[in-house]
Amino acid sequence: MDDTRPLIGIIDTVGGAVDRLAYESHGGYEAVRKALGMEPDDIIDLVTEANLRGRGGAGFGTGMKWGFTRGPARTPGGKYLVCNADEMEPGTFKDRYLLEYNPHLLVEGMIVAAHAIHAETAYVFLRGEYHEPFRELQKAIDDAYAQGYLGRGIFGTDINLELRIHRSAGRYICGEETALLNALEGKRAQPRQKPPFPPASGAWGRPTIVNNVETLCNVPGIIRNGTDWYHALGRGDDAGTKIYGVSGRVNKPGLWELPIGTTIREIIEEHGGGMREGYKLRGLLPGGASTDFLVEEHLDLAMDYGTIQKAGSRMGTGTMILMDDSICPVDMCRNLEHFFAQESCGFCTPCREGLPWVEELLIEIEEGRGKEGDLELLDRNAMFIGGVTNTFCLHAPGAIEPLASALRYFRDDFEEHIRQGKCPYR
Repeated sequence: MDDTRPLIGIIDTVGGAVDRLAYESHGGYEAVRKALGMEPDDIIDLVTEANLRGRGGAGFGTGMKWGFTRGPARTPGGKYLVCNADEMEPGTFKDRYLLEYNPHLLVEGMIVAAHAIHAETAYVFLRGEYHEPFRELQKAIDDAYAQGYLGRGIFGTDINLELRIHRSAGRYICGEETALLNALEGKRAQPRQKPPFPPASGAWGRPTIVNNVETLCNVPGIIRNGTDWYHALGRGDDAGTKIYGVSGRVNKPGLWELPIGTTIREIIEEHGGGMREGYKLRGLLPGGASTDFLVEEHLDLAMDYGTIQKAGSRMGTGTMILMDDSICPVDMCRNLEHFFAQESCGFCTPCREGLPWVEELLIEIEEGRGKEGDLELLDRNAMFIGGVTNTFCLHAPGAIEPLASALRYFRDDFEEHIRQGKCPYR
């Protein structure tokens, strides 16, 4: 791998997990050595100028988020850095590969981030089912401790950092950062009232920054190569690369690190190998299960935050779920709503009661017992559940996005179920 690409690219060039020696032979840990000689605020300014946006789905400015914790803590006690490695979104599997194949990249990114926000304790909140990623990440952390890259006096400086893995007990709601922090503290995984936001009061009431795995893995490349280099990697207003993924009936499902702003068509047809013979693409969820459907008219759109939002969806995690012409849109929505109904924390009524009711309506329609007026009921539920001010967190609005968009793009399929009294796809 040459120095013109982010270090994430080492995944494509090395078979199996990258050990420390291989990582360092490709420039690994150069960024942290450079960063430890910089003022923390200068690192924050650099990441802000680079326009690194959160790769976990929200796309919030990473440097801006770090900036909320500028300077040492104003009250007794430390700060915390937390890496969200829970990755429970259906159709999303990008962070698993970073953890499993290039764990030292995450370790280095977390050391830089912790220094930038004056944190001496950091956690990786890891999905409990990720057994192999856990083993590889723990091996990398142990090696970093043995080399003096973690612990007290890292890299021969007076800077300290303790890095630990917390294996999650599960639940999709832990993707919401305050629910994640409650779970980290040993409490029920339930979102907190905001404000205060985690940069002001997070883990154990201390200032806390929560970043996604892929986000932190972008940091070393920015420190090593600068902001102009990072901006040049993107194809539009957004900077850097993105790990895109495709699952569904394509010839080569998988993950690819590509310039952010690569079009949907290029990702599916060139990198995913196009649709399998005998199948036609009808729609796709561009960023995991909690995003709105896009259809054929959107294939030439750039996969970046602003473009996909203008099209009525979200780029989210950038890992597409494809729906071909053999898949029933009603049944696909039923499957998704079943997942989201199970994963509700149960705190607020629209989510706790509304999502199971939506699932039951979809079951009735799919099994041929749908009635006149059912689609209007689904429309109303989508409106009430989807309002961002109607629920305590964004779980329910995200859960209802695929259904609301399916009712818009594939309404004829829903109506045909009711007219025929059966699923036309069976």
